[in-house]
Amino acid sequence: EDRDAGRTERVLTEQVRGSLAQLPSERLGDLVVAYEPVWAIGTGRAASAEQAQEVAALIRAELTRMFGNAAAATRVQYGGSVTPANSGAIFVQPDIDGALVGGASLKPDDFVAIVENCAGTVKT
Repeated sequence: EDRDAGRTERVLTEQVRGSLAQLPSERLGDLVVAYEPVWAIGTGRAASAEQAQEVAALIRAELTRMFGNAAAATRVQYGGSVTPANSGAIFVQPDIDGALVGGASLKPDDFVAIVENCAGTVKT
């Protein structure tokens, strides 16, 4: 509903600010922020790589507003029906540092394919 109503930015900004307001900036390197769209949970639907990037960039921008350049040390991951078919496109997005893999982690062949897709896109 929030995405369809154009409220994604407002909702995510509130969630990031509310969740991390008390975090000392020196802990940002220890932080992993994971985003999974509510509409993807248990549905088998996934955000497109472009939609996932849009949200990851939004999260990263909010962290930068809150913590300045120290926010670059935070890893942002996407979760939400990550599969062998979509993981390669997700991993190459500039603001996505990895993925939370749910159901596909229970299927060895799928999980290996996702890991192989990730290995081909390691960022420095």
